[in-house]
Amino acid sequence: MQFKKQIPNIITLLNLFCGCIATILAVQGALELAALFVVLGIGFDFFDGFAARILNVQSELGLQLDSLADMVTSGLVPGVVMYQLLTKVFGYPYRFVSEESEYITYSEFVLKDFGIVYLPLLGLLVTLASAYRLAKFNVDTRQTTSFIGLPTPANALLILSLPLILQFQTEVWISDIILNQWFLIGLTLISCYLLNAEIPLFALKFKTWGFAENKVRYIFLLISLVLLLILHFTAIPFVILLYVLISIIFKEKSTL
Repeated sequence: MQFKKQIPNIITLLNLFCGCIATILAVQGALELAALFVVLGIGFDFFDGFAARILNVQSELGLQLDSLADMVTSGLVPGVVMYQLLTKVFGYPYRFVSEESEYITYSEFVLKDFGIVYLPLLGLLVTLASAYRLAKFNVDTRQTTSFIGLPTPANALLILSLPLILQFQTEVWISDIILNQWFLIGLTLISCYLLNAEIPLFALKFKTWGFAENKVRYIFLLISLVLLLILHFTAIPFVILLYVLISIIFKEKSTL
């Protein structure tokens, strides 16, 4: 019986483990591999709740552990990835040449002129906004069957899709957009806003399989599948946008 209660927690810890690996990879600049482990972590994040419901072993411990794991996988990693993308745009400080030697160390450069390197730190606003969103979720009794604000896993997929698009999509104009400093800064701010906005969003949890009660979910999944088949990784930002728009549209219709 005790082991049965721990099964969801073990799955949650696998989410955290994937997040730790993704963090290391993101810091090292292996953003595509980091994205892979974030996707694995989000998969475990889905199945821990599913396992808890199937086994009927939901607990306050599981809720808190789930948020801590999400903070790493879906909070820290996308912040580091955004930092790395902004660093690609603004340059790597330790590559600057000094008069005394061919290269100066990172710490020396920061001490000499911190103003050159602080802009990429804006990417970590994603991590701060994710932490605030997760803390609100834990105390918000309104978010039992739906979400208010973009869930951190969806936001992580939005951010982590960028290095995948850069790696696997060959269109130059797409790379030019993604590696534009104003696009990255704007996306960072939009991401922070969506995480904590008072926007009701539907959850992808099916209590039954009937079409009438799950119409919004089926429509979203069908359109998302078509977009992914056509646009591949480039579809991910559009899928997240579609998620927000469909939630708003059907919410407005239901209140008319």
